Amino acid sequence: MSTAFNGFSQQGLNFLQQVRIENDKEWFEANRQVYDQELLTPFRALVEALSATMLAIDPQFETRPAIGKTLSRIHRDTRFSHDKSRYRSRMWLTFKRPSKDWKDAPVYFFELGPDLLRYGLGYYSANKQTMDLFRHTLHRQPELFLEVAECCRAPFELVGESYKRPLVKEQNPEIATWYNRKSFAVMATDLHVEKLFSPTLVDELVKFFQRLEPLYHWLMRVETLKQVDPADL
Repeated sequence: MSTAFNGFSQQGLNFLQQVRIENDKEWFEANRQVYDQELLTPFRALVEALSATMLAIDPQFETRPAIGKTLSRIHRDTRFSHDKSRYRSRMWLTFKRPSKDWKDAPVYFFELGPDLLRYGLGYYSANKQTMDLFRHTLHRQPELFLEVAECCRAPFELVGESYKRPLVKEQNPEIATWYNRKSFAVMATDLHVEKLFSPTLVDELVKFFQRLEPLYHWLMRVETLKQVDPADL
């Protein structure tokens, strides 16, 4: 049975703040009920509240409100990391198509921490082939892309590492800022955490996720190009 989204709580944010300090299995297990009730439960409700909107954008989105499907794990995989902290102090949800290599495909996301919320669209870590195909679309239709990029105006900003040297000389700066990225996302960051405590958070996310839809469909064009013989591009 689904639960209506009524907002997160200060208790949930306090838990994430405290887990930064404690980061200990014994402490986590003693406070698991707070994690379950004040974070997991509203996150699941938020996924359900957003699902109809997201399926209208892409009917192939994964929308099951479960850890590993749309919800992040709070436990960190420390096997290959110098940071051996057991638990994350942030949690997030994603809307994406099921894929073994989802980090290289477009993802909608919403994230919260003890002192902020973030949301947007982009790549977790696009590889060079993906970015080369993205650059191909910019080269072919630069003006059309700039019309699409209008959806990324404030509160969004374009983030992601860029090459130190421009890949193309004397390029339109508005195109170059996209063209020279190694990977990217468009992201809004908000320090007004009181927004998290209201069910109207759903309305804000719906509004801005829908606004980014033109960019999402452009990036899905890039995904279809992955199936094309490079000689035919």
